[in-house]
Amino acid sequence: MTQSADTHAQVSIPSKEDGSMPSHVAIICDGNGRWAKQRGLPRLEGHRRGMEALRKTIQAASELGIPYLSIFAFSSENWRRPVQEVSDLMGLLRLFVRRDLNDLHKRNVRVKIIGERVGLESEILSDLIKTEELTKDNTGLTLLIAFNYGGRQELVAATQAIAQDVVAGKLKVEDINLADIEQRLYTAGIPDPDIVIRTSGEQRISNFLTWQTVYSEFLFLPVFWPDFDGEALNVAIEEYGRRERRFGGL
Repeated sequence: MTQSADTHAQVSIPSKEDGSMPSHVAIICDGNGRWAKQRGLPRLEGHRRGMEALRKTIQAASELGIPYLSIFAFSSENWRRPVQEVSDLMGLLRLFVRRDLNDLHKRNVRVKIIGERVGLESEILSDLIKTEELTKDNTGLTLLIAFNYGGRQELVAATQAIAQDVVAGKLKVEDINLADIEQRLYTAGIPDPDIVIRTSGEQRISNFLTWQTVYSEFLFLPVFWPDFDGEALNVAIEEYGRRERRFGGL
């Protein structure tokens, strides 16, 4: 399901001044396979079109001046998918790095990969490190790509890091606070998402940024990810601008 051209034409441009522009947008990119199935195409084609949607969304977020964009690209649970599909997805990831990395760098985009790296194939790990290293000093949009990521696993890793510091005498159990956990997350130093968008109509967060999204606004869109673009992002941000965020207050 896509938005009509008339609907897009009525969308107002969000503004930082009036608070309608989020600082951090997170997206669960869902529906590639169903998009392909509806059209009688192989799932791989859905994933290819999903990459095109990613390019459009990054460009739109950068042009809008959104400081942070997080993309749920590959979860730690996605390894359970058929071997061929996982192989296809890894191939698309490598293609994205090799085709788009220089363009992202020229557009001043800083790329940060969040997720578990232990056990990844050396070629994939090398591509991820190369991506971060080339763009680490860029000052435009920060693009967080959640790869081999799971929110619960992230919390386990943070807990283990705290336990190690306690054992080493660097931290007392009674002094552990929220900041100690946040500093040990993959997203340390990055603001929590203001809005989480999920495409495809599914209404769950699927282990994405479990700690960080406790006060995020959620928007579940009926559009499949390959049909998502800059106009759809504007529609989502306009909806965000209508929300009243109280963070537990009045």
